Amino acid sequence: MEPKIPQPATGHRTRRGTPARTGRRALPAAAAAAALGLAATACGGGGGAGGDDGTLTVWIMEGTNPDATEYFEAVGERFEEEHGMPVEVEFVPWADAHDKFTKGMAGGTLPDVAELGTTFTPEFAEVGALVELTDRVGDTGAYNPALVEAGTYGGEVYGMPWYAGIRSIIYRTDVFEELDLEVPENWDELRETAKTIAEEGEDDMTAFPVPGAAPYSVMPFIWGAGGDIAEQDGDQWTGTLSSEKSLEGLEFYTGLALEDGVSSTGASTWKETDVQDNFVDGKVAMAISGSWTPAAIAEADPDLAENLGAFPIPGPDGGYSPSFMGGSHLGMFAGGNEDAAWSYIELLTGDEFAQRWTEESTYFPGRQDQIEALAESDDPLVAPFAVQALEAGASAPVAPQWGQVEGKQVIPEMTQSVLNGDATAEEAAKKADETIDATLNQES
Repeated sequence: MEPKIPQPATGHRTRRGTPARTGRRALPAAAAAAALGLAATACGGGGGAGGDDGTLTVWIMEGTNPDATEYFEAVGERFEEEHGMPVEVEFVPWADAHDKFTKGMAGGTLPDVAELGTTFTPEFAEVGALVELTDRVGDTGAYNPALVEAGTYGGEVYGMPWYAGIRSIIYRTDVFEELDLEVPENWDELRETAKTIAEEGEDDMTAFPVPGAAPYSVMPFIWGAGGDIAEQDGDQWTGTLSSEKSLEGLEFYTGLALEDGVSSTGASTWKETDVQDNFVDGKVAMAISGSWTPAAIAEADPDLAENLGAFPIPGPDGGYSPSFMGGSHLGMFAGGNEDAAWSYIELLTGDEFAQRWTEESTYFPGRQDQIEALAESDDPLVAPFAVQALEAGASAPVAPQWGQVEGKQVIPEMTQSVLNGDATAEEAAKKADETIDATLNQES
């Protein structure tokens, strides 16, 4: 359900789902031409940024932080106090964001600053719509490497790491206690733990779901085995899901369901939301889930939350399997007020407002030292995810066309075809690689 975000009574101007009051500054000619081509695929039409009335314009994606209006009022008031410039924030639903950006490029209605999904950043950088931030960001080692990688295109940084979520494993501590189980530390132990729950636990409880429509659940096993999704050589991308190591991870993941019987048959069609719903309903004992999930479970069922634990996804022989580090960057659009925009970004990512954002949204900040503090927390539902983020976070291929691969559901279709018995892991992976090759190597 779409969160209800109240409108502010006073303070800086904040809009929700309505056109922002922006100027019509033109992008550089080459970028505008490229943006026209990009927007054509989204029923849009190259663009500019910012407001011409002395207002800093900002687009923020809707729903990450249910209390976002109050938060951005506070940021805007502080910014206006320090810089003498009002801020206008518009909240944009994620589902509408890509079209809105591409139409903004075409029509000259882009903001000065915007939240960008990590797959948006290389795409918009490629067409010249974003301001390069390398010198402003400075020491990229201060930020989470997965977020930095996702925000880098052509060797330059275009996306300032803002916040992130990562997936680890949540589990029912009461079930583990009842069956005298320990937290698994490698893949064999993970398998045996799940098999014990399946054999000795409650009949209507799924030990460890293997969701077919949740690509970020299979990725840790592909990466953990030493495989990858795709590799780049110069300008050419090659899908690598059918490589020996990638297949090893895919076969382990699907084998949990097909050979070990720790997952339900119905889970082959599950998305991440289905896993969470079934966990809340008491029908799942252990599952890959996002760092934001414990808070959602606590809200849905406080009693269940008292029996909730978490641990990083183990590696094949110990250590950790890399997990997709999703989240958002902050980007500056060409033609806007760059100095003011960067000052606003610095305010959002500084310690005070980064900490508040983490507390309110339950997502992790982008700076390594801020995540390290969370990893040292005594909170058993925060520290494991923070350790995962610090030690084993990963990004999807940083290609402008990666969003199209996601849109085509390439990895879910591969996984589901194996789980449904329609193809072997090798057959399904080869087909996925063919689609990845064709998609990532097409001209933008």
